[in-house]
Amino acid sequence: MPANHVVYSIVEDPKDPNLLFAGTEFGVFFSANAGQNWVKLTGGIPTIAVRDIAIQERENDLVLATFGRGFYVLDDYTPLRGLTREKLEKPALLFPVKPAWAYIERTPLGSRGKGSQGDSFFTAPNPPFGATFTYFLKEELLTLKEQRHKAEKEAEKQGKTPPYPTPEQLRAEAQEEPPTIILTVSDPDGNVIRRLEGSKEKGMHRVTWDLRFPPAHPIRGERPQDEPAPWEPRELGPLVAPGTYQVSLSQRVRGVETLLAGPVSFEVIPLGQATLEAKDKQAELAFHRKVQRLQRAVLAASEVVRDTGERIKRLKVAIERTPAAKPEWGTRLRQLEAELLRLDMELFGDREMARRNEPTLPGIRDRVVRIVSSLYTATAPATGTQKQGYEIAANQFEKFLSGLRQLVTTDLPALESELEKAGAPHTPGRFPEWHKE
Repeated sequence: MPANHVVYSIVEDPKDPNLLFAGTEFGVFFSANAGQNWVKLTGGIPTIAVRDIAIQERENDLVLATFGRGFYVLDDYTPLRGLTREKLEKPALLFPVKPAWAYIERTPLGSRGKGSQGDSFFTAPNPPFGATFTYFLKEELLTLKEQRHKAEKEAEKQGKTPPYPTPEQLRAEAQEEPPTIILTVSDPDGNVIRRLEGSKEKGMHRVTWDLRFPPAHPIRGERPQDEPAPWEPRELGPLVAPGTYQVSLSQRVRGVETLLAGPVSFEVIPLGQATLEAKDKQAELAFHRKVQRLQRAVLAASEVVRDTGERIKRLKVAIERTPAAKPEWGTRLRQLEAELLRLDMELFGDREMARRNEPTLPGIRDRVVRIVSSLYTATAPATGTQKQGYEIAANQFEKFLSGLRQLVTTDLPALESELEKAGAPHTPGRFPEWHKE
């Protein structure tokens, strides 16, 4: 520990006598070998005097008091127990996982967090819900470009002039997929439940799994979307059933995935405070998964309907700009547009009447969204209304999907093929035809 650090408080872990914590004038330190060596704890703690320390033994939390700037809490410091220099010499470590409580988070202020209370309403964030995985990386995963920059700096320190990268090196750097740390959650049979991305920098890191299957929503970008506003719904999957799960740590570098640590087993335990708790968890999960499969198909069909509408709009313009266009093409396209509008009403409901506050029947998508939103926010067994709603939506969607498939995979491509032969301007969904003359 630096000589100029005044020590105000020191505590000993109740289970590991070699694990000590010290609050000093410039932060908090820990020692895993009874005070022989000290390491500063950062992770969001500023350089500030830590006047007092307490340990919350039930949750293994480290509580710091600054006597002026409030409290800081390090949730679950158990990975520091039994930490040795030999362990830290390994390329990666995956620490034991604390049992995770499964429940539905409350929203006492009407929405997530502090809702719409404003900045003057002080709150501190709770620990993230779910199973928290703690891992250690000895070295950061570097891209090819970062490796080259590091080698160039080393050469400059030695007084050497680093060589200019070759065109092949620059292309490889531009085309490289960034290295990724992956935490894979699976059930005891090895079936993958979820894959989570973690930090690739050196040191200790944490990733929390929300105890849910991946959401079934369409992908609209390369990266996951940002956290929505508190009043907007989150994209969620079904909660997993209580039981034993396992997590493993791996890295993916230039497309090759390598296991680094694990698997480590952990328990998912129901909190059990629901008034109408489902008794057969596996049967409930089977119904939730069945609903999610329908949700995935319905949301995908929604995207197809929207994309097909855009294709038809552009085809109208393409026909007008094609000198050799046949009059019947416009008629056929309008017939296809009318069929798409009919399918749109089946899927989304009568939106024109809904805009005018007229009573309308729910569309297929609305039925499924209502079932999902109620199922995924409760641990009670599915109601008869929800099961009946599923049957109605499934039967309607089966007929709807047949009509949409005929339109999108047969009727519309047939018309697009004729336009392509006539030399019409390109529109989405068509592959250009050309032969050397």
